[in-house]
Amino acid sequence: MGKDKLKRWAEMETFSNVFQPAADFHSSDNELKGKWQKDIFKNKNPLVLELGCGRGEYTIGLAQRYTEKNFIGVDIKGARMWRGAKTSAENNIRNVAFLRTRIELIEKFFGNNEISEIWLTFPDPQPRNGRENRRLISPRFLEKYKQILTSKGLIHLKTDSLELFEYTTDVLKNQKGKLLFCSHDLYNSEGFDTDLSIQTTYEKIFRKEGKKICYLCFAFNRD
Repeated sequence: MGKDKLKRWAEMETFSNVFQPAADFHSSDNELKGKWQKDIFKNKNPLVLELGCGRGEYTIGLAQRYTEKNFIGVDIKGARMWRGAKTSAENNIRNVAFLRTRIELIEKFFGNNEISEIWLTFPDPQPRNGRENRRLISPRFLEKYKQILTSKGLIHLKTDSLELFEYTTDVLKNQKGKLLFCSHDLYNSEGFDTDLSIQTTYEKIFRKEGKKICYLCFAFNRD
């Protein structure tokens, strides 16, 4: 293991806005479930998640634009998350936190109706046959998101994978999903929102390669 990675892991332990449950955690609800506003952010502002946040570029970017909301980046890769955690600490961005865990366990950390929005920014499309269940937009994960989202909660997906984009639109038809915005070529579409101009490291690479960026936003019908 590289010295840089070990150094980052050690520094992560010093950040007050980073939460890293024990590696063997898997069954019981975490003590923060339902208490993020009260115990961590100490306000009643809406909670927004970025799942698979990587270096946290989107989490940080949104937090700087919307100081009236709280943002939590979630990822299992601590060495990547270190960058976002360090940036938020150095810049005293108080409406940001990071949670290091597997997204399969997301409902163990957040209560019913606790989250107002979820962002999925360039998740692994899992293109091989038989791996659809691992996609963060699969029915398996959508059921988890339904539990923690408010009745008007939104899910945003940005991806360079047309296959994942089309898969998502198909899944929504069977999951009571209400599609609010949809584009297979985001930067050349009408109704472009400035929130969508935030770019992760991967997105910058994809755009430089000439790839089109797909985006969709949806909610769940609760009737």
